[in-house]
Amino acid sequence: MAHNITQKVIKAHLVEGSMDAGPEIAIKIDQTLTQDATGTMAYLEFEAVGIPRVKTEVSVSYVDHNTLQTGYENADDHRFLQSAAAKYGAYFSRPGNGICHQVHLERFGKPGKTLLGSDSHTPTGGGLGMLAIGAGGLDVALAMAGQPFYLTMPKVVNVYLEGELQPWVSAKEIILELLCRLTVKGGVGKVFEYSGPGIANLSVPQRATITNMGAELGATSSIFPSDEQTRDFLKAQDREEDYIELSADDNATYDETVKINLSELVPLIAKPHSPDNVVPISEVAGTKVDQVFIGSCTNSSFADLMKVAAILHGKVIHPDVSLCIAPGSKQVLQMLSANGALSDLVASGARILESACGPCVGVGQAPASGGISLRTSNRNFEGRSGTADAEIYLASAETCALSAITGHIADVRTIKDIFEINIPERFEVDDRMIIAPPEDGSAVEIKRGPNIKPLPQFKELPNELTGEVVIKVGDNITTDHIMPAGAKVLPLRSNIPEIAKHVFASVDKEFYTRVMEKQGGFIVGGHNYGQGSSREHAALAPKHLGIKAVLVKSFARIHLQNLINFGILPLTFNEESDFELILSGDKLEIQDLLKDIASNNIRVINKTRNQEYKVKHSLSDRQLEIIRVGGLLNYVGNSK
Repeated sequence: MAHNITQKVIKAHLVEGSMDAGPEIAIKIDQTLTQDATGTMAYLEFEAVGIPRVKTEVSVSYVDHNTLQTGYENADDHRFLQSAAAKYGAYFSRPGNGICHQVHLERFGKPGKTLLGSDSHTPTGGGLGMLAIGAGGLDVALAMAGQPFYLTMPKVVNVYLEGELQPWVSAKEIILELLCRLTVKGGVGKVFEYSGPGIANLSVPQRATITNMGAELGATSSIFPSDEQTRDFLKAQDREEDYIELSADDNATYDETVKINLSELVPLIAKPHSPDNVVPISEVAGTKVDQVFIGSCTNSSFADLMKVAAILHGKVIHPDVSLCIAPGSKQVLQMLSANGALSDLVASGARILESACGPCVGVGQAPASGGISLRTSNRNFEGRSGTADAEIYLASAETCALSAITGHIADVRTIKDIFEINIPERFEVDDRMIIAPPEDGSAVEIKRGPNIKPLPQFKELPNELTGEVVIKVGDNITTDHIMPAGAKVLPLRSNIPEIAKHVFASVDKEFYTRVMEKQGGFIVGGHNYGQGSSREHAALAPKHLGIKAVLVKSFARIHLQNLINFGILPLTFNEESDFELILSGDKLEIQDLLKDIASNNIRVINKTRNQEYKVKHSLSDRQLEIIRVGGLLNYVGNSK
């Protein structure tokens, strides 16, 4: 039987289930990655499982999110992560070594392997021919412990690329075009697999830009073939031995096909406040810009920044613009320094940031009040930048560089000179900032600061749930809405009682006070609830506050699983119109719950309005048992 690439990788790693789209399957995980914003909790969870050493082929603990040290918390977390990695057998990428996705692509990723990461942009690895999936930290912790990863068998969408990108049109335009067509909900339950003659000239960094922002489609993952472009990339990283050829069989079939003619693409831009609010850049050209950020895991490669340096060469940024640039890795920064491109960036007036996530997650370089910030990053959710009323636009590195000079959003096609970027056959490889674990870590003492608190303990699901609707929200609520990022909140990631004080803070400043007064309750939401980041704190912190169930029109994939992992009942309306009938403050009751969730015929009684609603779940038998026992850690403990 002919298989596409996704099916080939899943078949080689299948532990449970069949490859028919829809039901739950389990796959073996070869590699994992964590970052410091999610990693502290993931390693606390791994510790709770009681396995003395990771069982994956490779696990890497990265520090790239919480690098701004305004207090002791982040430094304590980094010390904890380094000691935990040494004890349990993971590699540790030190602060300053780079963004997890960029570094993993450079130094660890392998075609045909599975990668599970506690970051929603883990699918970046698909640019290298990996089946790379983002998940909550607890799922990653269990993968490190040798447990399979469970997911719904995805549909596979063939994105057929033909033609060739025109001058000044980049890989960013390809994924923005898909977002424009399909929206942020268009990839839920799907893997996007790229094929066609148009991929031949796309380098691995270009492919990684596309697979990275596949997360914005809500996709499970995105993947490219492993071909000569892949071999060239691995050879440049002195890892040619990791290359394998990987392509779809000639007669492979797909659930859907999307065709894009690269020759017809024009420069695109995502307007505030969603990555799918995409228009041709000509529609907003001339819009004044206050700040430009070039970096993030989407567009911070050596090739990206070489193009930026070429555009900025001999020029100075506009006096009304602040330009900040964050190279994606120490390797990129060193190579820019060695060939002189870094001097061009500095001479232009750019502010060079460390190789980290920084502004992308609201850590530093927040725009001015009401400011317009043009960024190469992947998300422009309201408030994510650290400034509540800022307007964030997303565009290519080339567009950002030219706009920094002109002071307004500029069409990069107005640049008359076409220049070639010379990519060296060999990159500068220096892994001294990656600390390999000792062969025996049993004697290593894990270092814990006062901000690292024990994991919360949760009880079994009761037969009856009662409480008030403590908040009602609309469509496309992100995990940034539920659990904000930024320099103030991120340092609290290993302290659930403290971070819980910030749940829904950007939506309703009274939420914490109200939910504590009501001793928990219900959340009601619209479509695509929980889109965005993989941060499990968006489920764990509400659980700590006593949230009993979430009733919505539909869920985003990762957040749905995180709710299950921490024992919050995720329910969807049978009739979406029932959403309109419920108001914040209504008193709800679910009776005979244990019987009704088994038959998936659940009744919600609104005591305030004397109404009854039918709701349902999409849980497998395994997931139902996880909910019943109070979460995934309880489930694993019971199965020992």
